[in-house]
Order: sequence, then structure tokens, then C-alpha cells
Amino acid sequence: MKHLLVTGGAGFIGSNFIKRMLEIGLYAITNLDALTYAGNLHNLSVVSNHQHYSFVKGNVCDRPLLKQLFSERQFDAVIHFAAESHVDRSIESPQIFLETNILGTQTLLDAALSQWKLDVADKYSRSYKPGVRFIQVSTDEVYGTLKDEGYFTELMPILPNSPYSASKASADMIVRAYFETYGLPVNITRCSNNYGPYQFPEKLIPLMINNCIQNKALPIYGDGMQIRDWLHVWDHCDAIRTVLEKGVPGEIYNIGGNNEKTNLQIVELIIRELGKSTQLIRHVKDRPGHDRRYAIDNTKITTQLGWSPSFTFEQGISETIRWYMDHAQWLEEVISGEYMEYYKRMYR
Repeated sequence: MKHLLVTGGAGFIGSNFIKRMLEIGLYAITNLDALTYAGNLHNLSVVSNHQHYSFVKGNVCDRPLLKQLFSERQFDAVIHFAAESHVDRSIESPQIFLETNILGTQTLLDAALSQWKLDVADKYSRSYKPGVRFIQVSTDEVYGTLKDEGYFTELMPILPNSPYSASKASADMIVRAYFETYGLPVNITRCSNNYGPYQFPEKLIPLMINNCIQNKALPIYGDGMQIRDWLHVWDHCDAIRTVLEKGVPGEIYNIGGNNEKTNLQIVELIIRELGKSTQLIRHVKDRPGHDRRYAIDNTKITTQLGWSPSFTFEQGISETIRWYMDHAQWLEEVISGEYMEYYKRMYR
């Protein structure tokens, strides 16, 4: 049984990934999470006593803790989800994004590198001894914005437009450098917008579902015509597993759901599903540097590794709305306290 270190495993994507990987039965998992506002151990309550799961509270910037964990547990791979990820928060407080997303990634890479054993005699042909793999879970936002046509490919230059995306782009470059400089076997995945169960309601879909349920205003930036490609979180988790098991070291893989929708279309769909009125929509001042369109070309991962999305958007969004309606207590718990103060600052 292989042992994975999953960072940020109490968050939205990380918690879904852990549960799906434990279902497979081939992996033991250590979850390292600092439990910031978006980390919630309730997301993992169904596996908290699983014999192959353990939780460690800690920060990826904590070098002594990482050294201890890698020494004691001899991980086969690192799946690096841990990141500050909300664009609005990065505009408000960029420094924490640089510290966590850039320096945290570099600290984690150092810990992985210290465990990994390079075959020095044949390093230039990239012949590896068994050692730790490093999967950097990134975002399509590092590419910047697209015009009305075209798609993000792995060969495009990165042109981030927010402090968040700039911090993720920087982390990607550091990950790549550790492959080129030291030979550490790494992969970078860049996904489109995720949706699904357990997503913190600062993001578009759970925010709009929650507000709709409570008959609150639905704040939409600008004209609402920003386009995103939507990917169900379970499809994303399966794609990461595919990269872990089949990915070529040093390669980047784009992960997209082939579902381009405008923000306004998403909100109107949620309104229809919940039987509410479009009069709840409120257009608010647009976000500074707001990217107009994202769209992923996922040809590389589908043709080279054999992954493809299984959810249609219609199926996925319907099931997601139902999940939030059935988990009102979870929503009530996560929107209390600090989040509500932040919400008031953003959308007042």
C-alpha cells in the first residue's frame, strides 16, 4: 500500500480527493492541514476513524514539522492542494497568498527532495530510484484571460492577472525548477473551475445556492458575462489520481470539464432549479483585473493518459444543488463568524 501526503486535505477539493482515494483501497493517507477558515474536518467525518487515514494539523511553511513527517512516514507521493485560493481575498490581502502559495510550496519541495533518492550516476537520462512523487495542484487562472475563441494549452505562456493567480504561477515555476535542477519527479495539474459538495460558500455556485435558499440578493460582478469552464470535483479527483499513476515526470496536464458557461447563466440556472425569481439578482461593481474568459484544452490528459470527465454539467449542477439543500446544517456552520464579516466587506 502506497502512502500519500495530502496537503490541504480538509478543504473542498482535498477532502473529496481523500475520500475517493480511500474508497479505492490502495493508498494510506496522511492529511496535513492548517485548518484555516476554509478547512473543515467535518468534511472528513466519514473517514476520520479509517485505519489508513491520519490527520496532522500543521502549516506547509513549517519546515521542522515537514522534516519530521517525511522522516517518519516515508511518503510515496505528495498531492499538494494546500493554498490560499480566493481571488477576492488575494486582492484584499495579497501577502498571505505569497507566503502560503509560494514559500509553502518551496518548503514542501525541500522536504520531498530530502527524501527522494536520485540515481546520481545516471541523473542526466532521468533514471530514478524509487522515491517520492510531487503533484502540484494548480489552476487555469495562471494563463490569464482568453478572447472569445481559443483554449488554454499546456504550451501557452502564463500571464496571471491577480495576486492569487500570480502566486500559483510562481509556485508552478518553482515546482518545474526542482524537476529541471534536481530531477525531482513532479507533475503540475491546472484545472478549470470546480464545483460539487463541500465547497466553501465564498465561491460562485455555493454562494448563489445558499443565498437563493434564503431568498437573499445574488451579487454578480459587472455584467455577469465572464465565462468559465466548469469541472465536477469528483472528475477532478479522478484526473489527479490518473496523473499520479500514469503521468510522465516533468509534464503539465490541463484538466477541464468541457462546460463553458457565463456567470449569469450559472446564476439563472440555480434560480430555475430552486424555483426563485431573477429579481434576486444584483449586479455589483466588477472585481479589479477580472479575467473575462477561461477555457481548457484537455486533449493531452485525455489522449495520453486516458482520463475524461464523466459528469455532464446538467447532471452535476442538479446533484450539487440537491446536496446543499440536504446539508443545511453544514452550510449554517461554515457561514458563521469570520466568513460573514468578509462577505459584508466584499458585497456591501
